[in-house]
Formats: sequence, C-alpha cells, structure tokens
Amino acid sequence: QVQLVESGGGLVQAGDSLRLSCAASGGTFSRYSMGWFRQAPGNDRQFVAAISWSGPSTRYADSVKGRFTISRDNAKNTVTLQINSLRPEDTAVYYCAASHLAGVPSLSYMYAYWGQGTQVTVSS
Repeated sequence: QVQLVESGGGLVQAGDSLRLSCAASGGTFSRYSMGWFRQAPGNDRQFVAAISWSGPSTRYADSVKGRFTISRDNAKNTVTLQINSLRPEDTAVYYCAASHLAGVPSLSYMYAYWGQGTQVTVSS
C-alpha cells in the first residue's frame, strides 16, 4: 500500500506559477500510474493530469492543456505538477493519486490511493 503526501499549494495571483509535489512511500512507486485531480467547493472531483508507470505517456484535461505539466521521478518516488498561467478557476484542492492500472487513467475510481490534498487559491 502506498501513502501519498502533497505539497506546494498556496495563495497566488492570476498569471503566477506553482509547482505541486507528491511524495510516495510504502510501495513500489514505479509500478503505479499517477494522477492529479482537483476539487473546488461544491463541485465533483475533476481529473487534471496523469502519467504512466515509466513516464513516457501523459494525459491532460482539456482545461489545463498547455498550462499544466505532469512529471515523475521514480528514483525519488515523486510526481510533480507544474502549473503555469494560473487562473481563478484553477482554485481547488489538488489531490495526488496512485493507480494499479497501466496507461494514463482519467477516472477517479481507477485510483486506489489518494493523498490528503493541497489547497491552491488563485486571486484575480
């Protein structure tokens, strides 16, 4: 079983950048596909990005393509979400998740393990 801890959230202004990190422990990190989801108040949890076991494959939600970049370092057991050109609508709690499935899963039920989340707030 893997434990996930996110970090890097904060209060920023529109147009700023943030780098979210997720540290994994307790499992063989390289055997998990990894994803980022977000949830704004009153909304369902939304897929943001995913990366495959070894990192050559990635997938993004249409709303973040070109602004968000997901990457992983299997040697350090970390997955990172680089967020550029932040918008107020990006405000949400961002969650890191791990999946046993191959590829780049985009549905929340495909992920078995979740972190506690990190808050990102973007002011206009």
